[in-house]
Amino acid sequence: MSGIRKLFLIPLTRLSNNDSICLKLKIFRLIDSLERKRLEELYGVLPNFLNEEKDVSDWERLTEEHKQGIFDAIEEIESGKGIPNESEMAKIRKKYSHA
Repeated sequence: MSGIRKLFLIPLTRLSNNDSICLKLKIFRLIDSLERKRLEELYGVLPNFLNEEKDVSDWERLTEEHKQGIFDAIEEIESGKGIPNESEMAKIRKKYSHA
């Protein structure tokens, strides 16, 4: 189990102010110790996690077809079929550099 997952097993309802400060410090230290690639991954996930409750209604408004398309895209990326953003952006810059 990763350090971050272990961290969130603490029953948060029983945290005192002092415990909250300690928890924030532990989270900071975990984040501070991450390599750049993992830090970028966390940056991609963290805003989604923090905004999860706010964004639920957007998800609920999607059709089943759209939801399945998102799941399929995630599956493709996780299986290595994704195209890195950098290479696509390079193609676009090259194509439109004379515009």
